[in-house]
Amino acid sequence: MDHKEASSMSSSDSSAIAGRRMSTLARHLKVSTMESSEYEGVSVFPSITSGFNANSAFAHLVQAPEDPILGVTVAYNKDPSPVKLNLGVGAYRTEVSFLMPHYLVIRPHISYAFPNNNLTFKNHFSSNFWSRVKEYLPITGLAEFNKLSAKLMFGADSPAIRENRVTTVQCLSGTGSLRVGGEFLARHHHQKTIYIPLPTWGNHPKIFTLSGLSVKTYRYYDPATRGLNFQGLIEDLNSAPAGAIVLLHACAHNPTGVDPTLEQWEKIRQLIRSRGLLPFFDSAYQGFASGSLDADAQAVRMFVADGGECLLAQSYAKNMGLYGERVGALSIVCKTADVASKVESQLKLVIRPMYSNPPLHGASIVATILRDRSMFNEWSGELKAMADRIITMRKKLFDALRTKGTPGDWSHIIKQIGMFTFTGLNKEQVAFMTKEYHIYMTSDGRISMAGLSLKTIPHLADAIHAAVTRIS
Repeated sequence: MDHKEASSMSSSDSSAIAGRRMSTLARHLKVSTMESSEYEGVSVFPSITSGFNANSAFAHLVQAPEDPILGVTVAYNKDPSPVKLNLGVGAYRTEVSFLMPHYLVIRPHISYAFPNNNLTFKNHFSSNFWSRVKEYLPITGLAEFNKLSAKLMFGADSPAIRENRVTTVQCLSGTGSLRVGGEFLARHHHQKTIYIPLPTWGNHPKIFTLSGLSVKTYRYYDPATRGLNFQGLIEDLNSAPAGAIVLLHACAHNPTGVDPTLEQWEKIRQLIRSRGLLPFFDSAYQGFASGSLDADAQAVRMFVADGGECLLAQSYAKNMGLYGERVGALSIVCKTADVASKVESQLKLVIRPMYSNPPLHGASIVATILRDRSMFNEWSGELKAMADRIITMRKKLFDALRTKGTPGDWSHIIKQIGMFTFTGLNKEQVAFMTKEYHIYMTSDGRISMAGLSLKTIPHLADAIHAAVTRIS
């Protein structure tokens, strides 16, 4: 049948063909049933498992432990207690519910028609959002998203962008960006060792080890002061071999909430450049630390401004609330435009066999908001309000502990910054709070300040007070 015949086929012809196919299928099923009945008690067709041993090929496996962060939520979900509180995962909440920042921006442009769950985008979104066909993106992702992401972090007037020395590829949130960057470095960087802060996000050592890099640590947090061990940091990086990669948290260090000052950042920059080290920034909280997108990018911009090379992993999970969309980007700032072009070509070779190309939906949301000045300003305002609210939660918790006379100095709660606070609670105290107060957090005592509310702070303060006074 040629194209003209196919296009002119009537709906009745299509229905007739479909009907004949169904009749043929029905006859086949009927014959098969009749044939099988003639051999009742005889196995005509072999069992689907008859060719295999009784034991599973995977019977030797042991039960793997839950992820130390995501496993907290698993345990929380199993707890029937009405007062349970999940402070493990970094997800922003208001006084009443879970809240995604990008929803606040998009909300005026959306109407929900229930019960049919029809989602209709209005105004800006009607012409620019759903008009996209759902074809595969290029290996490097949505070009507009990449361009706007680099601009958001490096600045609109960045010489590196203007000189085409930045290559940016869309990746699967921050985790995927780190993994792609790690594998690229394992293939093409002469030094295969990466230094990560101690402590750091629990996924960092796994990501870089599986990427093919050797992972070492540098001192970062001082448990005695619950602040930055700047002297230890400088000493460790100064002894790192030339060319070693150094992972740096762009802002709102996870899990400690402790960031260097700008003066300290400048000394770190000078040391890294003088030693020929390669900085790799992880930016998961731009806008969440200070409430300012530009202020939270200052450390990264200091390194880019000196003309040196660096890597950056970006995530929009937190600052746009796109947790489940897995939207992120990897940017590599190079010495020249020619090198940047070659880097991009090699990044494609890393990405293609890994996940082929990234998803479209979340990147389209980000690009739409970053492109539209009105939406961008609204989103920036919401970020500021959210950062301010987290700061308020810190003050409220500190005040509650001080009012109770809880032993110890808790000023680090208001000195630390971002979504998390490193409380200083030990594993036994954390276990006590979970068992007796149904409060869930990571075993190192990290709590998500973004998950607190005015209603839950008294409960948390009671738990901390009890844990500190009863468990040493």
